[in-house]
Amino acid sequence: MSSVKVAVRVRPFNQREKDMNSECCIEMTDPLTIITDPETGKEKKFTFDYSYWSHDGYEEKEDGELAAVAAKYATQRDVYENLGGDILKNAFEGYNSTLFAYGQTGSGKSYSMVGYGVNKGIIPIVCNEMFLKIEEQKDDKTVNYQVVCTMLEIYNEQIKDLLNPKVNRPGGLRIRSKPGLGVYVEDLTPCAVQNYEEIAARMEDGTTNRTIGATKMNATSSRAHTVFGITFTTIKTDPELGNRSEMAARMNLVDLAGSERASSTGATGDRLKEGCA
Repeated sequence: MSSVKVAVRVRPFNQREKDMNSECCIEMTDPLTIITDPETGKEKKFTFDYSYWSHDGYEEKEDGELAAVAAKYATQRDVYENLGGDILKNAFEGYNSTLFAYGQTGSGKSYSMVGYGVNKGIIPIVCNEMFLKIEEQKDDKTVNYQVVCTMLEIYNEQIKDLLNPKVNRPGGLRIRSKPGLGVYVEDLTPCAVQNYEEIAARMEDGTTNRTIGATKMNATSSRAHTVFGITFTTIKTDPELGNRSEMAARMNLVDLAGSERASSTGATGDRLKEGCA
């Protein structure tokens, strides 16, 4: 298994793009992404581990779920199976993993990572699947699991705790490094969770505390990098010998702020400063 995987996803046109009579200049075939210059017809080809076509080929069900009606349409579940599944597998095996979404504002990063309504993104699906796997192994009395989550944002180069805003201070929380522990954020609040409902509630609290601001390209653009961290600890005991061992793995699920040209967003003042930072 490769240590690094790269995927690209194309979303449907938003209303702004429809009003501009935009034309799709992207084609995808398996891992191949082809961009065609509409003026010259010249093609550029790029190969990724995954190329997800989510531009069309879907229908919206009564409950709001976007379901595939064409074979090439990539659903939220498809994206999770390829990317989030490996993150979860690594955690159960004791390996740290990081998954992050990068792109300009309005490109669909938060949709892929968090999702909206019934169209859950990678982060909530990972959390749900994690507790389902834990439930499957509840009869094994020799193994126990502990799940602790944190949620922070990096806004204008300052770190804020999204789960416990009371600890935030002027200048932001500090980054520390300790031998044996590595890099960590001082005073960041860890929250122990017992089931999916609890971790979903923490995520919702943290999302409410995020910093957003309108730009020309996105009315609710996230203006900060958001890191949802899960520390997953496997505790094994040997009933006969009385031995106890712990194996901890860290999952970092990151929704980056929009990375775009200032001229595209019409950013000035605070919006421009946020983009620069």
